[in-house]
Amino acid sequence: MHIDEITILNYKNIVDATISFSPKLNCFIGKNGAGKTNLLDAIYYLSFCKSFFSHGDQLNIKHDEHFFMLNGSYSRLESVENITCGLQRGQKKQFKRNAKLYKRLQEHIGLLPLVMISPSDVELILGGSDERRKFMDGVISQYNPEYLDKLLKYNRALVQRNNLLKQFATERYFDEELLSIWDNQLIEYGAGIHAQRTEFVKKLIPIFQHYYDFIAQGSEKVDLLHHSGLYEKSFEELLKEAMPKDRIVQHTTVGIHKDDLVLKLGEHPIKKLGSQGQKKTYLVALKLAQFDFIKEISGLNPILLLDDVFDKLDQNRVKQIVAAVAGEQFGQIFMTDTNRENLDSIVKEMNADFRIFNVDKGNVEPAK
Repeated sequence: MHIDEITILNYKNIVDATISFSPKLNCFIGKNGAGKTNLLDAIYYLSFCKSFFSHGDQLNIKHDEHFFMLNGSYSRLESVENITCGLQRGQKKQFKRNAKLYKRLQEHIGLLPLVMISPSDVELILGGSDERRKFMDGVISQYNPEYLDKLLKYNRALVQRNNLLKQFATERYFDEELLSIWDNQLIEYGAGIHAQRTEFVKKLIPIFQHYYDFIAQGSEKVDLLHHSGLYEKSFEELLKEAMPKDRIVQHTTVGIHKDDLVLKLGEHPIKKLGSQGQKKTYLVALKLAQFDFIKEISGLNPILLLDDVFDKLDQNRVKQIVAAVAGEQFGQIFMTDTNRENLDSIVKEMNADFRIFNVDKGNVEPAK
């Protein structure tokens, strides 16, 4: 699977661009702030119905404009898929597949599998547990629509339970039977989510370790550990035990929304001991493992976006990453860099069909 062409109107700093891509390697070269990352983000948006970076859709509309529009033409399973997204200020976005409007955006997730590696991925290491849960949920949702449905229903039930706990505190009364309605929903949906996360981490670990070992050339040991209270007790038991605390703090303190993914270098969390290069290697290996995992499950080659991925890495690790993604198991790749010489050497190493584009102030032109 690959994207053949994209049309972008008023997306962030890109006013108007129509770009045809190579089915293998596409490189964007330009200064910081030129719009290279925004191009990758537009491609990401067409897969996930949201930006990789911005939390609010309205923030993606170019300043002083009233709308943005994205259109991508894809080759997928020997057929053409045209995906269009439009958003006007103050209105809801619309997503269309082959001119047919989606009733629910979640129906689109997984159609166009994609993996993005970005400097902001460091939040997986430095950020809170919610970042690592989002990583797990994002991967699983790409190949399991039922998981995404359960996750949405779980989160809605969690909001209702928390609101009820606040209501009890405000009005100074307690109705255990009323609360149990939301408890039962959390238990029902949470059990399925926990099982899928458990299976995902179990399968991901050896793939991740393989990539880290390849990039670091066997010099370091790494591991992943899924932390969840549901390994120790049933969800029902956890909720009952936490009830007194939940009533005091007025929110739900146990459940799969408290899960974490412990990222280890040797016997210790990489957050505490890892160097910048080790952390970058860890994240690249994790995302390449994500790529392999999605490919195996979906039967499709995800699009791979590499945003400034070689910064803070020594030449040996850069060479190993290039060797990894140059393999036949990877399909279409997009890459950004500020240095043309670096990019030319990488392209030469990959020995694949490629196109290079210059990006300047949101304008995109084929490079000479």
